[in-house]
Amino acid sequence: MTDTTPSSLRTGLRTEVRLVSYPKGIPEPSDFTLAEVQLPTLREGQILVRNTFMSVDPSMRIRMNPSPGTGSYLSPYQLNAPLEGWAVAEVLESRHTGFTPGDHITHFKGWRDIDVLDPGSRGYRDPLKVTVDSTTPASSYLNSLGVSGLTAWAGICCLAEVRRGDVVFVSGAAGSVGSLAVQIAKILGATVIASAGSAEKVEYCRTALGADAAFCYRDGPVADLLHEAAPTGVDVYFDNVGGAHLTATLDEMNVGGRIVMCGAISGYSSSDGPPPGPHNLFNITARSLTVRGFLAQIFAHRFDEFRTQMIEWRSRGLILERETIVQGLENAPAAFIDMLSGVNTGKMMVDLR
Repeated sequence: MTDTTPSSLRTGLRTEVRLVSYPKGIPEPSDFTLAEVQLPTLREGQILVRNTFMSVDPSMRIRMNPSPGTGSYLSPYQLNAPLEGWAVAEVLESRHTGFTPGDHITHFKGWRDIDVLDPGSRGYRDPLKVTVDSTTPASSYLNSLGVSGLTAWAGICCLAEVRRGDVVFVSGAAGSVGSLAVQIAKILGATVIASAGSAEKVEYCRTALGADAAFCYRDGPVADLLHEAAPTGVDVYFDNVGGAHLTATLDEMNVGGRIVMCGAISGYSSSDGPPPGPHNLFNITARSLTVRGFLAQIFAHRFDEFRTQMIEWRSRGLILERETIVQGLENAPAAFIDMLSGVNTGKMMVDLR
């Protein structure tokens, strides 16, 4: 009979990915290392889990800066210590009354194969039981049913309050959050304009996600491309990119428009520091715009509401999930680098099974 016990359990060692140097610009493979460490002894109130999928997200790049600055709401990763991020896991052993072996959970200790967790100790990032079945694969809990979905839902539904007839512009629309923001805005009856980084992604936004117009931001000045795509102006801007996209959109916003600022990936990996701020910020005053920056975690108290709504949309076939999956923990740094370089379409994640 084949022994299916994870090798880490047989050896008593955990394999983890560590950051060994703070990158400048896009990270290099040499900024990471794979290490083996002794697995902690399972104590009362703890659970032993095996990660099955882990997420790589743009915000992780902010934490790879050695000192606080733009994005300092996230503490820097420590060198020669394991990275962390969202993951889906299976419970292997439990000494906690709320969990049993075979349960599936989400938690915030990705970038390792197995680990001992303390339920009840991390609040928003606490281990949470989820249902994995034929209609809801484990990976969905890092995608439409996870923080990516919560971010898109919160920005479109709660902050921008998108309504039928709005013209909504989503930048970074082929990524994990952007692709869901496009679809949610369409469900609510908006006209949606999308930007993405390649002709293939533009076609994906149009044909798969249902965007009414889309353009590749590499094809010319964003200001010109957006002006052509939005002849009547923009009512709502869901910003994943910042930089030139934000500057261009401020000139296209209609009076009373709403901007929700989710991210600014154009500046996360800049080796020359963050890009200069928009020169046309007075448009916020002149056009009576509302600008809201937000983090998904401030909507943690509405997570059940979000997930109920997303499950209903999924059941009606209104939500398409696209995933770019890399195999193996040892390839997690490459997946992260590829995501920052725009290689992925949809959610980038690593399969650890």
